[in-house]
Amino acid sequence: MNLAKSKSALITGASSGIGKATALAFAKVGIDVALVSRSQEKLAAVASAVQQTGVKVAVYPLDLADVEQVREQISAIAADFKVDILVNSAGMGYTGNLSETPLTDWQAVMNLNLTSVFQCILGVLPTMRDRGTGTIINVASIAGVQPFPSWGAYSASKAGLIALSKTLAAEERQNGIRVTTICPGAVDTELWNSDTVRIKLERSAMLTPESVAQAILHTVLLPQQAVIEELTLMPNAGVL
Repeated sequence: MNLAKSKSALITGASSGIGKATALAFAKVGIDVALVSRSQEKLAAVASAVQQTGVKVAVYPLDLADVEQVREQISAIAADFKVDILVNSAGMGYTGNLSETPLTDWQAVMNLNLTSVFQCILGVLPTMRDRGTGTIINVASIAGVQPFPSWGAYSASKAGLIALSKTLAAEERQNGIRVTTICPGAVDTELWNSDTVRIKLERSAMLTPESVAQAILHTVLLPQQAVIEELTLMPNAGVL
């Protein structure tokens, strides 16, 4: 755990769900955190909880859906806050048959779930390469591996993220950068409250955000010469 106390992480989607749980899990073992999300108010609440652990915390309210600006914004954060670990957990859910999915909706899902992640990665890569070390965790989904009816756009975005992660891992391992894809099953987050998700499942049977956060923390704390390249984490009840 002492190694963790010299590390700093940038976490997207940090105002709720997996991102928030990961920020708190990191803070408890001494990892400094930079929190990224749209809501200044929600980020401030998470930052307040993180500060109680005594680690360094910084808040950066950004709209990652504005993909043209993301790389520059994340680069600025990396210049201001040493990023040893990048956790890409921001994303959106979307349900609807492919034949009925408007192009604007398709593009919105791809922008946030895939393109913004690509841009966040490009924002931190230069400084990670300079130091010859770094860990990038991309939160995908079991839906990126196994297709589910009505989840077409979401599944395509997460499958793309898995391919992005694998390619990045192959390209960057020579630079000392580890890349992990986390593929959880259904997780009880605010995704299920969104207007773009019209399917309801039994949320009490889902994974908790804290369970996923612990898997991410375990991956980050591995010795530098070890990496979990892909991790599937499913609810014991088997939903989604």
